[in-house]
Amino acid sequence: MRPNHVLRAWREGGQTVGGWLSVGNAFTAESMAHVGFDWLCIDMQHGLIDYQDVKVMLPAISTTNVMPIVRVPWNEPYEIMKVLDAGAYGVIVPLINNRAEAEKAVSACRYPPQGMRSFGPVRAAMYGGGNYAGEANNEIACIAMIETAEGIENIDEIAATPGLDAIYIGPSDLGYGLGLGPMAFEDPKHKETVAMILAACKKAGIGAGIHTGSLDYTKRYLEMGFNMVTLGTDSAFMGRLARQELKQARGDSGLDPVESTGYN
Repeated sequence: MRPNHVLRAWREGGQTVGGWLSVGNAFTAESMAHVGFDWLCIDMQHGLIDYQDVKVMLPAISTTNVMPIVRVPWNEPYEIMKVLDAGAYGVIVPLINNRAEAEKAVSACRYPPQGMRSFGPVRAAMYGGGNYAGEANNEIACIAMIETAEGIENIDEIAATPGLDAIYIGPSDLGYGLGLGPMAFEDPKHKETVAMILAACKKAGIGAGIHTGSLDYTKRYLEMGFNMVTLGTDSAFMGRLARQELKQARGDSGLDPVESTGYN
């Protein structure tokens, strides 16, 4: 079976940098894959993406050695199994609150006897290669998101869940969970909690991941020792560069500046 080089890096204490896909388009996914990220995550929770998009985006990513990951909308076994059968090599499951919920996610990612995943890999076996059924349990990454007050309280028992490969922090929802709001990344309580979650992952011997939207935060979290750090999102990269170059083009040509619209 095709090895999951990202998961193997985490198991060895290595670090990886990935990108986020929120645009439901195969060409956008393929373009991001050719940038050189270690992994790309297709976002079905908050992005404008459904399963019909995932079906064409996963093969587009597969034109490279980038590991394809999908964030499912919820901790539903049928959704987890469906994206794995389509060829995802990792699943991020949002809003995990306790050990039981983490066990449910792990079980959906593993074939019996380690779990309850139903057999029918369809495209996954073609992409993964020979002996997919025999090796998938060791190559598919199950990643739990910690972002609620309950999840924070239960971090140690969640991190110790057998079969869980990594924990991924959603920093905005973590801010909500701490009663701080979604943009409280510099608040001492938020920073302390992020460090605490990282320590729990290290103690349990699993990967530690976190979402970011900027180079500065990516560098900060890599320096802290996170194994899985997101540099940014396809739509944000596109908008940021377009705004920068449009502003420069108008300024250098003596044209009046035009303010961009939207919260970006």
